[in-house]
Amino acid sequence: MARFTKSQCRPCPVRTRCTSTADSARTLGFPPRELRDLQLRVRAEQQTLDWKARYAVRSGVEGTINEFAHGHGMRHCRYREQPTTHLQHVLTAIAVNIERLSGLPPTEEILSPRPPTAFQTFLDQDSIPRSKSWRTLGS
Repeated sequence: MARFTKSQCRPCPVRTRCTSTADSARTLGFPPRELRDLQLRVRAEQQTLDWKARYAVRSGVEGTINEFAHGHGMRHCRYREQPTTHLQHVLTAIAVNIERLSGLPPTEEILSPRPPTAFQTFLDQDSIPRSKSWRTLGS
């Protein structure tokens, strides 16, 4: 540790960029040499292509776990026992997969529209406007 007093810090020209403590003094901590050497070695390894390729896989998995934890409330299960908790996890995973698949671009095949129902035909014959489908609400 290196400690500087107020009288040492006050005349410094870069003090405003250095510290904002109440007593206007600075304390610096230096890690042990072994830890510093380890940090430098690991940071150098993180710049290699091999490490970046391995981390790309990990970041994808972490993104999925984050989506489950924050987007679907998986930190708090609705059930207490392991079988029902497992069932909740499986059903949530199925829902996430369906949600992801629905975001994919449509296939090349163009489907023909379904024929109108009897109720829709009745509305059309009497010139009654159809309400928007739940699928098109908000668009």
